[in-house]
Amino acid sequence: QVQLVESGGGLVQAGDSLRLSCAASGRTFSSSAMGWFRQGPGKEREFVAAISPVGYNINYADSVKGRFTMSRDNAEKMVYLQMNNLKPEDTAVYYCVMDRSPVPHRNANDYDYWGQGTQVTVSS
Repeated sequence: QVQLVESGGGLVQAGDSLRLSCAASGRTFSSSAMGWFRQGPGKEREFVAAISPVGYNINYADSVKGRFTMSRDNAEKMVYLQMNNLKPEDTAVYYCVMDRSPVPHRNANDYDYWGQGTQVTVSS
């Protein structure tokens, strides 16, 4: 049974930083690709970032490239999303996801497990 628990969301001002964390339990974490997706108010769910099992391959959405950094700690079964220079358009519920495969996909349908999400609100 896989469980993903996000934390670290909150209310910040534009230009601030936040670090999201995701604690994973269950199957072999170190062989799975992990990702972050988000869904803002009235918006479609969108890809944010994804990382391969040992972190050599990391994909980012164009909208966050250069501002967000995804990382993972396989020993602790944790993934992180460091978000800098936050903008109001980053306001969303952020979801941690796990794929049974090692490929850091950009498509939400490729991910098998989802966390409950953590709210990030950026005020202008």
